[in-house]
Amino acid sequence: MNTKRWLALGAAIVLLVGSIGLNTVISIFKTDFFSSFNDVMNTEQTVVETVIEPGDYGERIALLSVDGTIQDVGSSSPWTTVEYDHQSFLSQLENILYDESVQAVVLYVNSPGGGVIESADIHEKLVEIKEQRNIPIYVSMGSYAASGGYYISAPADKIFAHSETITGSIGVIMQSYNFSELADKLGIEFETIKSGEHKDMFGGTRPTTDEEKAMVQEMINESYEAFVDVIEQGRGMSEADVKKVADGRILGGSQAIEAGLVDEIGGLEDTIAAIRADYGLENAELFEYESSFGDLTSLLGVKISSLFGPSPEEQFLTKFMSSNGGPRMMYLYGEY
Repeated sequence: MNTKRWLALGAAIVLLVGSIGLNTVISIFKTDFFSSFNDVMNTEQTVVETVIEPGDYGERIALLSVDGTIQDVGSSSPWTTVEYDHQSFLSQLENILYDESVQAVVLYVNSPGGGVIESADIHEKLVEIKEQRNIPIYVSMGSYAASGGYYISAPADKIFAHSETITGSIGVIMQSYNFSELADKLGIEFETIKSGEHKDMFGGTRPTTDEEKAMVQEMINESYEAFVDVIEQGRGMSEADVKKVADGRILGGSQAIEAGLVDEIGGLEDTIAAIRADYGLENAELFEYESSFGDLTSLLGVKISSLFGPSPEEQFLTKFMSSNGGPRMMYLYGEY
């Protein structure tokens, strides 16, 4: 074999070995790189624990927070956030139900209330935790804990509020708009084809009849009585005592104590200190749950949402339009 053939064979071997080696390196790099990239760019929401006050991991205090209107409007994503994430909060309660290391719960409530169903979801889960885990639950009220905010507070073993806290507003409300007179002035005529006389009740295209108002009032009364029952059971009060203040009125913290709805005046730190002292948890770890995405995803989400997210005016219009899909019963004070 002459020199040229040897050189050609050597070059072929080098190319073959180099190709195999290069493909192997690329394969390894590709797998590791994209696996790490997917981990960093994870868009799936996960619940993580953040330690606030280190202590004994064997006996921990969970600090939960309901901040905002209690409505199930979807979950947060890397690109958008919701004021209150109902499903995420229910997941936190579910974690506590099965986490034996959690020996007490402090629930911070800063809410005007919200949906009847969502409030009941939280209440039922808190009662389940008390019955199955037999651990104390203390509530710390923020600026307000009214209507549904009080509904979810009622099962607590002790409730703290500021003197300036707005609470109470015990009751149920359902509202709708009637655009019929405005439509007449604008020359707009509604054409409705319906299967029954009441199919378009509270649809906004005509006045509600007395019969229809009576139908809805019956529903409202039933939910109201359920609300009163929740307070009777949670606070150990008689029906008569509850109904003295269960007419929709709002109460300050001191008034709420006189009415039997609140136990003590104090803030969040007072609430945490009290549950530690009352149940011998001075050395317990205090932690809270947080929703998390991949670090880079969260960072990009913040940047993109700040650059291309909706303006305050667009957010208001979106909220206005989306909140009027139909009337619903609410345990809600203030904004509807």
